[in-house]
Amino acid sequence: MASTVSTPPLFTFSNSPIHQLKKPRNLACFSSNLNNSRITSSLYANNTHCQFGRPTFTKMPLISSVRLKSKVRATAGGEEAKSLTSDATYQEVFSWSSVVLPFLFPALGGLLFGYDIGATSGATISLTSPELSGTTWFNLSAVQLGLVVSGSLYGALLGSLLVYPIADFLGRRRELIIASVLYAIGGFATAYAPGLGVLLVGRLLYGLGIGLAMHGAPLYIAETCPSQIRGTLISLKELFIVLGILLGYFVGSFQIDAVGGWRYMFGFSAPIALAMGLGVWSLPPSPRWLLLRAVQGKGPLQEYKEKAVFALSKLRGRPAGDKVSEKQIEDTLVSLKSTYTDQESEGSIWEVFQGSSLKAFIIGGGLVLFQQITGQPSVLYYAGSILQTAGFSAASDATRVSVIIGVFKFLMTGIAVLKVDDLGRKPLLIGGVSGIALSLFLLSAYYKFLGGYPFVAVAALLLYVGCYQISFGPISWLMVSEIFPLRTRGKGISLAVLTNFGSNAIVTFAFSPLKEFLGAENLFLLFGAIALISLVFVLISVPETKGLSLEEIESKILK
Repeated sequence: MASTVSTPPLFTFSNSPIHQLKKPRNLACFSSNLNNSRITSSLYANNTHCQFGRPTFTKMPLISSVRLKSKVRATAGGEEAKSLTSDATYQEVFSWSSVVLPFLFPALGGLLFGYDIGATSGATISLTSPELSGTTWFNLSAVQLGLVVSGSLYGALLGSLLVYPIADFLGRRRELIIASVLYAIGGFATAYAPGLGVLLVGRLLYGLGIGLAMHGAPLYIAETCPSQIRGTLISLKELFIVLGILLGYFVGSFQIDAVGGWRYMFGFSAPIALAMGLGVWSLPPSPRWLLLRAVQGKGPLQEYKEKAVFALSKLRGRPAGDKVSEKQIEDTLVSLKSTYTDQESEGSIWEVFQGSSLKAFIIGGGLVLFQQITGQPSVLYYAGSILQTAGFSAASDATRVSVIIGVFKFLMTGIAVLKVDDLGRKPLLIGGVSGIALSLFLLSAYYKFLGGYPFVAVAALLLYVGCYQISFGPISWLMVSEIFPLRTRGKGISLAVLTNFGSNAIVTFAFSPLKEFLGAENLFLLFGAIALISLVFVLISVPETKGLSLEEIESKILK
């Protein structure tokens, strides 16, 4: 095939005024589809002029296209060539206004998860107080109180198990709507509980909502947002979890002296859940999920294609059925068909333990496992006593200590949100996990032989919280949401969520006996050793996914 260019080869970007693309540092290739002929140019970082070499035929992935203005006319002769996947990383032109709502409403599921963590500590104090409970059944046993506190965790575990085989059947949007309904019912049931039994049922239902939301939210956000801000948005979801924790602390501090205040603390989540449900209802389904169902033969191919085009147009703020969205959908569908052409239309429930899916689970599951077993609950358990030793008067007030830690977590997570798409996932993980290991060894040293230097403990505590919030906190969930192949993404993420909540339950259950058996100094030493192992895991096993579309991650990293 031959290609001739009759005008100077100069491309200029047509960027949204709201979001400007960065100039690429390295050599990048961009496609322009003119007169039904595709030509490829090379754009240098410090030179806006393009040099044309041999024509390369590319296709435009779903969430990784670029819109170009060009004064180039190309004519092609000879036999028409087949479309090939380009090695270039495209950046899609978008406006922030078009991605706010598809992020915000799913992220409310994370906020409600964090709110439960923050509100439960104050609610249990109010519930068990003879003066403030407002009930005749306030005198709860240790087991009953433990069930109240951990009921949502057990519900989240159950929800992760239930969604595993049906994730692709439900779809991301319906899963989030069901999660919001469970959140609302659970919130209302606990707020108006006439007895302990109804309270526990409400806690379990709320936990089911957590399990579905923590599975569906990262899935929906990752599959619908532009690839160049995927890291920012999914990390921002972690910020919403921390914001929810803070909100729970603040509501608890305002209602802690009210009779029956625990009802307000639990019930405050219900209106937020209703807003989440109505918001997600207004959003379109994930275009990638629609295409997956089309490839799996779950309905008429053309119907699913039209729905996917409409969904993508709505997500990008374009006119319904626009040509850009139609082209992206068509090329992604071709890519999916070629990927799964020799496979069954729908895999078994065990497929996540095979091939590239197993590799993805080792990466994602390993991160969420280390996220828990490096001892975050244990470190925060000691936060009050550490601050009190250092002379902070706020340490006598548990709610104020919680707010201090929560604000610091929020600020550090904000740093991760701002830098994750610039620095990348792996550098943040390496730096953060290294700091976690150092802080745990410092805490061990404090309890062993540095007890006379309380500033060491305070510095170690803040170092731990800060490093966790720029590494394991947001990055683990980000990697989980983007590392699995589309074919097994629903099952893979549900398994990762199950691993997270399961390991959380084990660490929480084992903390007291381990503390009694080993002592605080040796317990932190053990966690520090685990943190070093997790650092080796990150260095060896975790890839860098910055700037790659989900299709590129599947084809370049997992194959």
